[in-house]
Amino acid sequence: MEVKARAPGKIILAGEHAVVHGSTAVAAAIDLYTYVTLRLPLLSDENNDRLTLQLKDLSLEFSWSVSRLKEVIPCDSSTVSPSTPTSSSSETLKSIAVLVGEQNIPEAKIWLSSGISTFLWLYTSILGCIPATVIITTELPYGSGLGSSAAFCVALTAALIASSSSDKTRGEGWSSLDETNLELLNKWAFEGEKIIHGKPSGIDNTVSAYGNMIKFCSGEITRLQSNMPLRMLITNTKVGRNTKALVSGVSERTVRHPEAMNCVFNAVDSISKEVAAIIQTKDDISVTEKEERIKELMEMNQGLLESMGVSHSSIDTVIQTTLKHKLTSKLTGAGGGGCVLTLLPTRTVVEKVVQELESSGFQCFTASIGGNGAEISF
Repeated sequence: MEVKARAPGKIILAGEHAVVHGSTAVAAAIDLYTYVTLRLPLLSDENNDRLTLQLKDLSLEFSWSVSRLKEVIPCDSSTVSPSTPTSSSSETLKSIAVLVGEQNIPEAKIWLSSGISTFLWLYTSILGCIPATVIITTELPYGSGLGSSAAFCVALTAALIASSSSDKTRGEGWSSLDETNLELLNKWAFEGEKIIHGKPSGIDNTVSAYGNMIKFCSGEITRLQSNMPLRMLITNTKVGRNTKALVSGVSERTVRHPEAMNCVFNAVDSISKEVAAIIQTKDDISVTEKEERIKELMEMNQGLLESMGVSHSSIDTVIQTTLKHKLTSKLTGAGGGGCVLTLLPTRTVVEKVVQELESSGFQCFTASIGGNGAEISF
């Protein structure tokens, strides 16, 4: 049996960093996906006693015998419960780390360890220690702030839940999960994100699971319904960044200048709320006028992010390059490198600006904002 699943990446439209200090943030799904193919073997198949993970984009494969999994991970009926998401225990994660350590991951790819641990934990928690081949491909660059780890957790969980479901109706193309299964997979994916990130906000996995857009404030997530098409140019600066260091840098600046920084956070909160209102409004305002308002708000948000100290020379280069083409940009996510968003108003021709950015060594994607969440296909 084969089941496929896909889940989108995400962008932060407004509110990054300030959200840590109680402000509102707005995030949206993008039509760049991570794909998971899950193949459960027949008894007559070769390799029907192994669990194999293939990371196609990285040309890497990891494999464990079912007997080895059972030696290390508790896989009885008391621990396998697809309908009851639970947190991973430190004991189980230590055991899984042993299995990951046996795989001889290349030194340059050692950052994959937490993702492979997450794979083993989600797989064995939902399906148990049964043989399968799991193939991962992605359109999302790793570690660039576009939610690649959440898309991985969501797509994997969607495939696992779908394969364990009694309803395997074959349809044409991709189909969404029902509300109950979406809620279930979002909870499992959040537990997976905890293994990778420690204390994630839940924004990334929620956007990836449900799609469209969300508003997030003080731990509360509100799903938004977009009433306007939005296209963005996403530029990956390819500059690695340390998210924890950037977050603590903002906190330290807040300790030094509490009044000024609180004003900054309040301004960001207002911007995020206005972005959410514009996107959802059904008023008789033209798309062009809505785009113009969002453009101004992005420009303001970027200025506030610069005042928090989280911009970078590579981000400045993207902003100045797009400005030459009368386009507005802002960083998305942690900053300090990573990705930059450029609003593409209706009928914008992007070839020249993309050419200029790519000649500077950047990687560019165009994406529609606020699309579908997790989907499956049998």
